[in-house]
Amino acid sequence: MPLEHTEVPADELRRHCDPSVFPFETTDEIEPLEGTVGQNRGVSAISFGIDIKTPGFNLYISGPTGTGRSSTALASVTEQAKGEPVPNDLCYVNNFKDPDSPKAIVLPAGMGCSLVKDMEELIGAARREIPRAFESENYEKRRNDIIGNMQQERTRLFNDLQASAQELGLAIEMTQMGIVTVPVMHGKPLSREDFERLPQDQKDEIEKHSAQLQEVIQQNLTKARKMEKESNERIEQLDREIALFAVGHLLDELNEKYRDFKEVHDHLRQVRDNIMDNLEDFKDKGKARAEIPGLEGLLPEPSFDRYTVNLVVDNEEQQGAPVIMENNPTYYNLIGRVDFRARLGALTTDFTQIKAGAIHRANGGYLVLQALDVLMQPVSWDALKRTLRAGEVRLENIAEHYGLIPTSTLKPAPVPINVKVILIGSPWIYHLLYALDEDFRKLFKVKADFDVEMKRSDEHIRRYASFIAARVKDAGLKPFHKSGVARVVEHGSRLIEDKEKLSTRLIEIADIVSEASYWAKERGNDLVMAKDVQKAIDEKEYRSNLVEEKIQEFIEEGMLMIDTDGAQTGQINSLSVYAIGDYAFGRPSRLTCRTYIGRGGVMNIERETKMSGPIHDKGTLIAGAYLAGKYAQDKPLPLGASLTYEQLYEGIEGDSASSTELYALLSSLAEIPISQGIAVTGSVNQNGEIQPIGGVNYKIEGFHAVCKARGLTGGQGVIIPHQNVRNLMLKEEVVEVIRNGEFHIWPVKTIDAGIEILTGVSAGEADESGRYPKDSVHGRVARKLDEYARTLKEFTTPEIEETREEHLRKAA
Repeated sequence: MPLEHTEVPADELRRHCDPSVFPFETTDEIEPLEGTVGQNRGVSAISFGIDIKTPGFNLYISGPTGTGRSSTALASVTEQAKGEPVPNDLCYVNNFKDPDSPKAIVLPAGMGCSLVKDMEELIGAARREIPRAFESENYEKRRNDIIGNMQQERTRLFNDLQASAQELGLAIEMTQMGIVTVPVMHGKPLSREDFERLPQDQKDEIEKHSAQLQEVIQQNLTKARKMEKESNERIEQLDREIALFAVGHLLDELNEKYRDFKEVHDHLRQVRDNIMDNLEDFKDKGKARAEIPGLEGLLPEPSFDRYTVNLVVDNEEQQGAPVIMENNPTYYNLIGRVDFRARLGALTTDFTQIKAGAIHRANGGYLVLQALDVLMQPVSWDALKRTLRAGEVRLENIAEHYGLIPTSTLKPAPVPINVKVILIGSPWIYHLLYALDEDFRKLFKVKADFDVEMKRSDEHIRRYASFIAARVKDAGLKPFHKSGVARVVEHGSRLIEDKEKLSTRLIEIADIVSEASYWAKERGNDLVMAKDVQKAIDEKEYRSNLVEEKIQEFIEEGMLMIDTDGAQTGQINSLSVYAIGDYAFGRPSRLTCRTYIGRGGVMNIERETKMSGPIHDKGTLIAGAYLAGKYAQDKPLPLGASLTYEQLYEGIEGDSASSTELYALLSSLAEIPISQGIAVTGSVNQNGEIQPIGGVNYKIEGFHAVCKARGLTGGQGVIIPHQNVRNLMLKEEVVEVIRNGEFHIWPVKTIDAGIEILTGVSAGEADESGRYPKDSVHGRVARKLDEYARTLKEFTTPEIEETREEHLRKAA
């Protein structure tokens, strides 16, 4: 039987929540929670991050999923954004001088939509009024006057040319090759044959006159071309005058309306010039098509898209600064894109195909992104950093970054940005980015940490109740009775494994609330009671514990060898936790130890077979160091030992079994059996002090389940570190068994206390000479090591020792 050692009182095995602490009967009587619970540090950091306007002070909100980091961030920035000014509209318009570089126009909120309508009305009016102006009698008369004058001048020139030809005895003829001169004799033109029969001197005279006439012809042709050019210019000037008369007043009105915006003035000037340069597009060509069948293909409908305004960001309906949460932060969704359209088998584009990205929409406000989503998208992270560094967003085709062959596309003018970016992610992503990306340190200078736990104070318990009320209201669930709320509070402590704290992973609490409401409905209850919450917890565990049940079956059937009664030397039950997805459970494993004469120290078979991790290996080495420090102060440690976890077929990590290994070593050396009804967990340091571990509730419940299946004897239990008493939030079933004295929990501070509980033998204290009582555990261990030393000395000759020393030197 174990020596008398203090056990954990039943009242400390679980911290209950008394429903009477709540000043309500149901959650219908309390206000739903607004904001978050227990995240004062994170909320304060967020408030600072969104208030400071210095460039580079963007936020990274760090914390595990379910702690309310995203909802808190959105709620905080949304509230802040309400009091901030509405940002400007963003438009892209055609650059008539360089169509491949569209121009950006920034206007106050609402004026972008107004400019779109104004331009539509302007072009619509131009298409109506310009054809009418060109159909007027005044225009026809003035145009005919210009053409008539030109024709008169052309006739006069031709008559003068005919007169000059007659004086020289020549005539002129119009041919496809131009104007040619023809000799005339007796009033009739000479043929080529008649000309050849003339005397040579007469032929020379005719050729001389012909050359003189050609000079006159060239002079007259030059005059004719000049007159025609002047006439065309006068007609073109007339057309511009008529067109400006038709739409000039509309342009003047727009210039007056947008007099404070230089970019609009410049664009309207380019629009006016382009209309004047392309008046043929505005003239009524439908009439020509109707008059000449088949002309439709030759005279296609002109496009007026070049005059439209592409309103990329419209903030007319925006209240306060924008808050944009981009759930799919691809490169184009972040930065924007230029679309293409298929036309005649080719892809074409223009400024009307420019689409805004999340940064455009968030400009002047806040952009909320999930860090992992951004990092998983090609180019997105680099594009985001480049935009924040430059202070402007530049639309670029992603093919320009990776394409081997340059592609021609639009290069819209960049847009200055003033946006606060909020990244939400896990702590390890933050630390990786901080260590590996220098830009991250410069651009995200504010970190908001969200914790997974908070103090179990009265205030936080009340806020838990308010959270449940909010969940009930938002999801349309059944209201909770205060007993159900109290049970949820207890579950919050169990999730974090601490009687003094509550879990802040409210997503898990919300799930239990929803499931408890379901089971209350199944039972026909109008209120969710404590038993409904417990039913939800039990059912959730049942859906996930198939593996645990299979292992339990193997133990009950003897396939996994675990003893829960009797005593064995060098054999002990070690406790570990298995985590499978969102479910964790504890199970015992048999640890065995063999000791023998040697110099190799403690060998961990798992370490030798590379089945253990570095932390577990460290724990084993600490156990060996404890033995050396305890028993090898006046002599070498002539010990060889092996430790292994029997039937372990997977890797092992952690140091929570280091005390268990040391107990097994002491039992084997002292030849004192260990009670198999007691399982052990706890880390140990070189001084023999027990250190706390994690998963204590799962470990205790796992061993209790095995003992229950085998039959409770009243002497079974678990040894735990004394620091872990505050972590006890055991199931009610286990608490009741311990309360009845059928199961026990012993908190220990030292190895000595633990070995006494396990063996029922006093550990023993050294006297002034360093000797331990003969029948104590330490006394027996010291005596066994003395025997090992004498035996080892008998079998070690000087030659063997010299050879050994030589091997050690070579190895070193």
